[in-house]
Parts: sequence; C-alpha cells; structure tokens
Amino acid sequence: MTQGKGEALGIAEGAKRAEGEAGNSPSLSYMEAFANPTLGRRLLSAIAREAATQRDYYLMEFCGGHTHALCKHGLLPLLPPNLHMVHGPGCPVCVLPAGRIQQALALLEAREVVLCSFGDMLRVPGSRGHSLLSARAQGADVRMVLGPTQALKLAQALPQREVVFFAVGFETTTPPTALALRQAKHMGLKNFSVLCNHVLTPPAMRGIWEAFRGAEGARLDAMVAPGHVTTVIGYKAFEEIAEAFGVPTCVAGFEPLDLLNAIYALVCQLNRGQARLENGFARAATREGNLHAQQLMREVFEVCAGFEWRGLGHLPHSALRIAPPYAAWDAQAKWQLPCPPIADHPACCCAKVLLGQKTPPQCPLFAKACTPASPLGACMVSPEGACSAYYGYAQGLPLAAPGEAATAATFSSLKGERGEVE
Repeated sequence: MTQGKGEALGIAEGAKRAEGEAGNSPSLSYMEAFANPTLGRRLLSAIAREAATQRDYYLMEFCGGHTHALCKHGLLPLLPPNLHMVHGPGCPVCVLPAGRIQQALALLEAREVVLCSFGDMLRVPGSRGHSLLSARAQGADVRMVLGPTQALKLAQALPQREVVFFAVGFETTTPPTALALRQAKHMGLKNFSVLCNHVLTPPAMRGIWEAFRGAEGARLDAMVAPGHVTTVIGYKAFEEIAEAFGVPTCVAGFEPLDLLNAIYALVCQLNRGQARLENGFARAATREGNLHAQQLMREVFEVCAGFEWRGLGHLPHSALRIAPPYAAWDAQAKWQLPCPPIADHPACCCAKVLLGQKTPPQCPLFAKACTPASPLGACMVSPEGACSAYYGYAQGLPLAAPGEAATAATFSSLKGERGEVE
C-alpha cells in the first residue's frame, strides 16, 4: 500500500518486530502491533500534516464494523476538524427494511415453524414496533442461533418440525448459508429451509456514489472499503467502482492502525488528485478473494433483479435469491410469502443515518426514546449500527473537533484490554 512521500509509518514492520519478541504468544503480539499507541500517534500526526489545507475532506467508512471501531477506540475526536467521517450503510441488520421483518412475522403467524436467526436480528422492530423477540414472548418458536449450521442441526433433531433460518448479511455471511443449503440437499432434509435476505456490497457502493452525486449540497470524497467482505469477493470489484466513479478507495481492517492508515492513504490521494483502489488489509485480503467461497455462492444463489434497502431504496441486482436447484429449501418459494412495504417510525432517522446524511445524535429519538434496551430503529439494535456505536462509546465526545489532550490517550481504551506495545 502506498504510504506517500516516504512516510515510514512502519505498521507492518512494527507488527513483525512485536511478533519476534512475542515469546509464547506470537499471534496476540502481532495484533497488538495494530493497536500500538506510538505508531498511532505517528499516523495521527501524518494525517494532520496532510490535512492541513484549506479544504474539507469527507470520507465514508462503508462497513458498520469500521464505524464501531472508530467509536470504540476513540478515533473520531482525534482527527483534524476539517476531516469528516461519514458513516455508511454497511450493517446488514440495519439496511434490511421493516417489510422483511414483517414477512418473517407473517410466517410465524401462518405456520407452525421454528424460526432461527442471529441474536440482533430478533430485536429489529417491524410493523408497529413488533419484533421476532416480541413474537417469541407471545408464544412463537423463535430461537437465536450462531449460524445456519446450528439451524440445520436443529432441523435434524426435530424431524417433525419445519425449521426456517432467517438469513441476513453481506458476502461475509453468505458462504455459510450456501454450505448449509448444500448440506440440506445432500441429506435430503426437507424440513429445513432458508428465508434469504443476503445483500451485495458493490451495488450498494455504486448506489451510494450515485445518491451523493445526485443530491444537492451533499458531499463525499472517498471510501473506506470493508475488509471482511473483501476477503471473500476480493478487491477487484472495488477497483472497478473506484475507476468508474473516479473516487479514492482503500480497503481496511478493523484495528485502530488499519483505519488510521486507510484515512491517511485517502487524504494523500485526494491531495494528489488520484483516484484508485489501495489495499490496506493485505494480511487478509487479496485481489481475487476466496475463490472456493465464490464458487459455492454461485452454485447455490443467483442475483435478484432488485432489492429494497433501508435508506438506499430499490437497488437493481443488489441481493441474492436461492437458485432453482435448491428451491425445495427456499422458504420464500415454499410458502409464497408477501413482503409488504412498511414505513419506519416517523421520527426515526435510520434511513438518513445509513446514507451519512445525519449523525446519530441528530436524530430526535437518539438516547431518549430510542436506546439499545428499547430500540425504535434498526441502527440502535446491531453492534455494527452507527446509533448503537455512538450510544455505547461516543456519547459526550466532542465529535466536531479534536482536543489537544486527547492524543496522549489515543488508545487509552486499549491499554486495559491489550497492554501497550512500544
């Protein structure tokens, strides 16, 4: 990854040095290097020098995991005041419209099924604030699972019951669902099916750039691309977007130095009039990605004509559906489930937060009527939601401007968790 003008920031070198001194815990020490306060201060100083211009910088981190990390590690108030992080829609629970929740609730009302999904999915409100968790409180058989394989095993253990896995997620969680469907077909397990809501990252990124270009007064300069998704699909897809829209893009991991390094690289590109893809997650992400996982997804799924996203609206070719050879395990096809359009709470700003048009504290419900204990919007439910991240880590921080004293405590939260690596 280009560092720009010989800034020997030494992230990889620091990691190797720490690993060599690790003794009995080389892997832990390697990750400690990506939270090294000394390197962090150097990166913050480099960012401040690069951003010492008369312009403003608007960088979007697409992934909700990046938003969470920015808040958790206290990085937002340490950035220059003219550098703005715009939080994107990369939280699969958040972008799923309320109609999809209502679809699952309708299935529970009409059929004697066991509905399984991830824990945060159970708490997302649908019509009139009802959720899968409230349906369980009223007697529906709704179960939290860690993944589709656990739901598959449940179907084996309950041969007289219909078990449905409510699948959500970007390309990162799609291969496990594909594998579960392949296993169900191989075993002839007819009482297992999947309600598929897997969405695709590149069409959403394209949708974001098109939305910002068409919106008066909106501004977005560059994109931090999601690291985990890139390990599956490769960064080739993001190269095409960077070229098509002429925008700097950098793939990043989820440690503090990963994010600061990506921010630095993007500011450098903007200052030099460049627009290309950089891979700042080379320890895990490649250009081609995981070819085996991609083949598995192509076998089990096909691309939908379109899909409705919260915030982004209807995006063509932006989601997956189960392919015809696996139709017997497609809950949507099995029961012809409707997906009615349902509006969010009228005061909820989730749609605008997902598009980066508002920050969570600008929502009138934030931390008042809407909290993690009683969420009115999806962005307050998932740990990757911007509202949840702000509520948990960023309340009270001077997010509009950095404080001089903050640099000394840049990674103060990490000292207690991992210890400091000098």
